[in-house]
Amino acid sequence: MADAVEEALQGSWDQDLAEALDSGGSDMEMERGVIQVQEPSAQHRAKMWKIALNVSGKGDSLSPWDGVLDLPEQTLIHNRSQQLIDQLGIPEEERSDVVSDVESVITFYCKSRNITFTPELSWPYLLKPLLGFQLPRSDLYNCFYAVMNKYIPRDCVPNGRPFHLYRLLLQYHEPELCSFLDTKKITPDSYAINWLGSLFSSHCLPEVTMALWDSYLQQGDPFLVFFLMLIILVNAKETILSQEGNGKEDIVKMLESSPSLLETEDIEDLFSLAQYYHSKTPLSLRKMNQNLFGSSLVALKEEDMDLSQALCLPVSVPEILQANHMQQEGVRFFVVDCRPAEQYNSGHLSTAFHLDSDLMLQNPSEFALSVKSLLEAQKQSLESGSIASGEHLCFMGSGREEEDMYMNMVLAHFLQKSKEYVSIAKGGFMALQQHLVDMNVEGLDSSYVHWIVSTSGSHSSLSSADGESLSSPGDSKGVKSLVNKMTFALKSKSVNVKEKMISFIENTSTPVDRISFNLPWPEKVIPDRHVSSSDRVGKPYRGVKPVFSIGDEEEYDTDEIDSSSMSDDDRKEIVNIQTWINKPDVKHHIPCNEVKETGHMFPSHLLITATHMYCLREIASRKGFAYIQSRQALNSVVKITSKKKHPELITFKFGTNNSAGVEISAVERYLIPNAGDATKVIKQQIMKVLDALESS
Repeated sequence: MADAVEEALQGSWDQDLAEALDSGGSDMEMERGVIQVQEPSAQHRAKMWKIALNVSGKGDSLSPWDGVLDLPEQTLIHNRSQQLIDQLGIPEEERSDVVSDVESVITFYCKSRNITFTPELSWPYLLKPLLGFQLPRSDLYNCFYAVMNKYIPRDCVPNGRPFHLYRLLLQYHEPELCSFLDTKKITPDSYAINWLGSLFSSHCLPEVTMALWDSYLQQGDPFLVFFLMLIILVNAKETILSQEGNGKEDIVKMLESSPSLLETEDIEDLFSLAQYYHSKTPLSLRKMNQNLFGSSLVALKEEDMDLSQALCLPVSVPEILQANHMQQEGVRFFVVDCRPAEQYNSGHLSTAFHLDSDLMLQNPSEFALSVKSLLEAQKQSLESGSIASGEHLCFMGSGREEEDMYMNMVLAHFLQKSKEYVSIAKGGFMALQQHLVDMNVEGLDSSYVHWIVSTSGSHSSLSSADGESLSSPGDSKGVKSLVNKMTFALKSKSVNVKEKMISFIENTSTPVDRISFNLPWPEKVIPDRHVSSSDRVGKPYRGVKPVFSIGDEEEYDTDEIDSSSMSDDDRKEIVNIQTWINKPDVKHHIPCNEVKETGHMFPSHLLITATHMYCLREIASRKGFAYIQSRQALNSVVKITSKKKHPELITFKFGTNNSAGVEISAVERYLIPNAGDATKVIKQQIMKVLDALESS
């Protein structure tokens, strides 16, 4: 009796759904409710997907095509199509037709879009869920095209832009996990290229894929895939971090197979968590990357392509202003102005906290005090509900690359401490000024000029990009925000501020004394050039205090300069890495990463000869080749230092000595695995050079 009732209800439900779908409506809310109540049949699901993809009733796009399968990569397309059909277990008598459908769809898409099919593309997996509907070839193509066009990001290839964006998203929410994977040199494309290229159909069970696509297509948000990927990694965080002792390949395999653990009942929670993380993410991630989705015939802007060099997630100035002034929920920013004090004093965002990034090198103890004050100010503003409050830290520089070098170091400092919700204001203070000028010129809101104030409390005039000034209306009294007051308190170093200090992101260690090695110093140092081993150098300079030292660098050095001492022509010299490593005069080869002042790292190789140290920077686009980034004479090494907390980060200083003292000519930093062994062999070689100079 119960079975009969259930069968009757099932029949009634099927009939109601069929009538709703056949009516031609596209009420996504209705369809979402239907799916949560009952698993739809293949026929009904196909209709819902076609409505969601906006291809219901669309004509035959394949009709102009002659059907010829003659692409240069046709064999690859055929083999991938055959492999897909073998996985699906389709009856023998139907296989030939289905293989033909898959091969035709992929071939026509390649021809019509002028795209070459390559082995890493996940298109066959993308067709996998659609084949279960037994659609006509024309409908199969229309659905495939719609999914590709709307939901598969462009440049979904190894080292592609979507993967750099995903890494920034992972870093924003899970900096510890991101840092672990970075340390292992595991990039998102190594494990997630098929996730993204197939919307998880490459690894999920068929029924899980169907349920996932039901929700995904009805949401209609292509960016949601990045958050689904994020949740999969977040859920596996403990397992991933426990893989410290495992090799890179084992971790990549484990990561790649993670979606296969999903079950149908997990999908609702997966999407709920994805929406939660989405609500905790700046909208700029979406707005700055809109052209990731859509027609691939639209050219990418050059400035939009290179996310690989981004230190952290960029946020637009308009979002920063609107977030705190116009919304109570969602992302709110605590803005940290990292410009020098004189620039901040002359004008700054009224809600910004000042953290002078120059202090990081010039006065580390005061910098640590400032960071603690920053965190206390953020905490108090959140508790008070201030307009300046926000749990998301957004760092603002001047907008000029050369001036923001120290700010980038501050950013890297916070990221190394696994501080979540760290972003950077795109374009810096210059972009803020220009935006406010534009808003006033357009007459949208004359109050915008009140958003920039000086530390005295008066409103600062705005300057446009061409240098014209736009003065604010005459409110001479001005207002001091909570943040301005706390900044003033910090400047005065009052006892009250010190008493309110909170724990730093991570407890800092106490400074230790440097360890110095007393060594002779040559009177003359040969300029940086192509030097042969037969060249002679001058005698040691007598009566001058030794300056070469190898120590533990607990404080940042204040004599930073650009590490390059070569001409542009020298910088462009390209060599074969293995050929240079095998040279008979190369005594030691040290794989490493060159670390620039901005915090960016470049895979490199240090080669030590009897007299020189060479840095070869790998060329990403030419495997096995490198630029000669620097050539430094070993007898010009002034100091080798490392930080106690990061012993693998080694700083080399090069210079010359005269009666006036030491003149630093270059500073180079490298991230070196087993740095102790590396510095030991370099020191030994330097000692040999100096001993030879002393005895000559």
